[in-house]
Amino acid sequence: MYPDTFYARTRTDLTTRPALKGNHDTDIVIIGGGLAGLTTALELAREGIKVTVLESESIGFGASGRNGGIVSPAFACGSESIEARVGPQKARALHRLTIEGVERLRTYIKTLNISESDPIPGLLNLRRFDEVRDLHQYAEDFHRDYGHTFTYLTREAIQSRLATTRYLHGLADPKAFHIHPLNYLRGLAREVERLGGTIFEHTQATGADLGPQKRIRTPEGHVTAQRAIFATGGYTGPLIPRLKRAILPIATYMMLTEEAPDLLAQTIETREAVLDDRRASDYYRLVDGGKRLLWGGRITTRAASPEGVARELRKAMLDVYPQLAPLKTEIAWSGLMAYATHRMPQIGLLQPDVWHVTAFGGHGLNTTAIAGKVLAESILNQSDRIQLFAPWGLTHAGGPLGLTAAQLTYWYLQAQDIWRERRA
Repeated sequence: MYPDTFYARTRTDLTTRPALKGNHDTDIVIIGGGLAGLTTALELAREGIKVTVLESESIGFGASGRNGGIVSPAFACGSESIEARVGPQKARALHRLTIEGVERLRTYIKTLNISESDPIPGLLNLRRFDEVRDLHQYAEDFHRDYGHTFTYLTREAIQSRLATTRYLHGLADPKAFHIHPLNYLRGLAREVERLGGTIFEHTQATGADLGPQKRIRTPEGHVTAQRAIFATGGYTGPLIPRLKRAILPIATYMMLTEEAPDLLAQTIETREAVLDDRRASDYYRLVDGGKRLLWGGRITTRAASPEGVARELRKAMLDVYPQLAPLKTEIAWSGLMAYATHRMPQIGLLQPDVWHVTAFGGHGLNTTAIAGKVLAESILNQSDRIQLFAPWGLTHAGGPLGLTAAQLTYWYLQAQDIWRERRA
């Protein structure tokens, strides 16, 4: 069963898939039925590889099926940190991959006819403090290096779209878009199966023999394969201790308002998604044909109750739009994302014929689209683009101490955001 979210309530494909019973042979077994696992499965199946996906819940159960739905070019890690580690040339190559990921996802939707993902163009990246020089420089650099054009927005231009005084500057990205992520993911799954792949749901991998022949054990059977891919995320279990130690399961939050098309139309006069540039930003967009507002934000190292989620997000919403006070919250939810301490995806070889693809927290839609492609290219010996991710390996995340450090860092960054806004 999916958690109770807007996406689960509005998914159009109600297909259920059986749990694995007995023995099953395949070329490649993929553990994890989220975006990374299914994109990799799709790219391999297109090349005639027999793939089998094992999902312990329902496909898209985790962050892949309950995120903000915003598709834009970037990693969770900042560009300065990336360049400091690998230099300007490789940093630009990595950023080009994120742009390719956006376009690849757009192409999947078009060519696979996943119209139920409801792609809507446009993203507003907005700032809540009065500093603009770096925004202009960022736009100029991005256009020069990648041919990707942002439009600068004055305060007046923002207020022509949004009835708030909170935002002082912004960049509009017309090539970014937003989607219903669960419907998109289930569209990928249909294509994997059409190409001959097999997906088992409610099938937990309980054991792994990773010798020359890979055997993944499940409660009622096992899968035998020549190769294995671990595509788990925020719900990674102890099956491969090295993988579990390398991620921080970070909780993020979303809420959905009741229907109020007239009030919302007076407040948010655009179908573009909105993202502010604070360290732990608010992000939101109109959904359900403009009748409801979907609002996300906040991170913690432990998931909160739906009541606590609604209370915190509602407070953030009213800080920006006090006129929405009459609007009731219909549903709220949280979920776990997988972060690495370096905040980059972890894509690579665990051991011969065993790969991992994980840690997309905070920017997973475009990055899973490209990660699945470069991983498939590596397995098929079509390219070595996967090596761009080699500097960001399976770094130990620190366990409970790492989670504590992450929470303290978040609180510190929140305080910095508050200070900048008050100074403005």
